Amino acid sequence: MPELPEVETIIRGLRKNILGARILGVEIYLPKVVATPEPDLFKSKLKGKQINTLKRRGKYILVYLSDNSLLAFHLRMTGQLVFHKPGYNEADFPKHTHLVFRLDRGLLRFTDPRQFGRVWLVPKDKPEWISGLTKLGPEPLDDTFTEERFKDKIRQHKQKIKPLLLDQAFIAGLGNIYTDEALYRARIHPAKRASDLTARETETLYRAIKEVLSEGIKYKGTSVRDYVDGTGDEGHYQERLAVYGKKGMACYRCGTPISRILCANRGTYYCPRCQKLT
Repeated sequence: MPELPEVETIIRGLRKNILGARILGVEIYLPKVVATPEPDLFKSKLKGKQINTLKRRGKYILVYLSDNSLLAFHLRMTGQLVFHKPGYNEADFPKHTHLVFRLDRGLLRFTDPRQFGRVWLVPKDKPEWISGLTKLGPEPLDDTFTEERFKDKIRQHKQKIKPLLLDQAFIAGLGNIYTDEALYRARIHPAKRASDLTARETETLYRAIKEVLSEGIKYKGTSVRDYVDGTGDEGHYQERLAVYGKKGMACYRCGTPISRILCANRGTYYCPRCQKLT
């Protein structure tokens, strides 16, 4: 699933190509991906609108339009949102292309093999109509997300640290890849209870979360399956992963083989020596 760095990378790429563009029309090939409104109204409301602003909130892509409406995307597991310049051969669209936005400067396609991604068109002042958006926790890269705020939030929870970090109401944008990487960097076992973390561990984890997310953005995301950026290019952070997807490979710090367990029903990678439970 595209996480914060991937979504941020997509938006930065799209800004260069579609900011200020006008939507000439929309084609819907899989109606269920449009959560609201119904497909015909979705198409008619978008026609002629200009794209004024693109933002990210957690894993959501938010496109603000000229009529004070909000077009929102959540890519879920395998979604892609890719811009193509004029002249692109539409016969080359990937299978599972479900939406095509025709712009006055090219095409924007939404593709999703697993069909879990969703798109909403709502009034700008009705973000609560977008499932999950208003329930998101703080943005981990914002200046308002301070170390003290993180410590206060951690103290309130007794559940295991990995599922807590994956909870979008706790922190927005973290997913499986960057959670595993941050916990490894902080030398914390993914199954350790959040309330059992020491002050030092909490401080180290806070820094690790910010570091891995910032690095993920710097290297334009992690392409291990379906992720590509807003122009169709793969990211490069997969080349720098320390534990995710590295089962059986040697820990670069101590040489111990990386293990894989299930934690919160998610495949979880960690070093048994560097990240001891007790």
